[in-house]
Amino acid sequence: MNADIAEKLKKYAIETEDALEACFKVYTGKSELENAMKYALLGGGKRIRAFLTLTFAEMFGVERKSAMPFACAVEMLHAYSLIHDDLPCMDNDDMRRGKPSCHKKFGEATALLAGDALLTLAFGICASNRYVSDKSNVLAVSALSELAGYRGMCLGQEIDLSENAGTYDELKKLYSLKTAALIKAACLLGLYAACDSPDDSVLQRISEYAECLGLAFQIHDDILDVKGDSVTLGKPVGSDEKNGKKTVLSFMTLSEAMDEEKILTGRASKAIAGYSESEVLSELAVYLLSRNK
Repeated sequence: MNADIAEKLKKYAIETEDALEACFKVYTGKSELENAMKYALLGGGKRIRAFLTLTFAEMFGVERKSAMPFACAVEMLHAYSLIHDDLPCMDNDDMRRGKPSCHKKFGEATALLAGDALLTLAFGICASNRYVSDKSNVLAVSALSELAGYRGMCLGQEIDLSENAGTYDELKKLYSLKTAALIKAACLLGLYAACDSPDDSVLQRISEYAECLGLAFQIHDDILDVKGDSVTLGKPVGSDEKNGKKTVLSFMTLSEAMDEEKILTGRASKAIAGYSESEVLSELAVYLLSRNK
């Protein structure tokens, strides 16, 4: 099972990479800003969020090409968030995906602009998806705006910086905003590529899947920061403890954290059970428990 889902992830990641590169071919001329954008966006990453967008679109009956612009938009937005997270004023990380962070390679000012440019480009790509209805494009842009903005991912980062997570429930809220919100956007954009008038019950089930998957994903990151290795991860391990950041291991043991991510994974799979081809998304949730980076 793991081999099958790993192969599918790899295939969809290659397709997404090609589509992301194509997004830049419509422009002429090179600049240091564009180089920085490509440096942060291309040539690495698991493309899990793009996989979610493409797979949800397939599950609801459309071809991947219909959802690919949405998948590219989500990946651009994710790359922007990583550029900004790594900045000295945020998490101050020097390495990302096994190479120097964008600001270490291009300087803080260019990295900041590269993040801004990817963010704005993401909305342009998302709004101009010619394979879906205008209403679908509007729904997709609205979802990205809400879940990545001041009530979503950005709020999660602000809470993280202020170290306001004093309990596990507060930490889960942080994680639901900082990590799960963009995963939810990825899932919803896949749905919107297939349907521009979804039922509330469908939205609730997808949201439950995304919320649980996102929490489990972040918990696993916390675990890897303790038991992983820096070569495989592509960034230093133990940085959370060094920086005094609260993680799930601030509130439970390693064994309890591993049990918690399994429970959340089970809830994610249950939320979408019964949909045609939902097995792929359930397999993904289980597969992510075994990742080492």
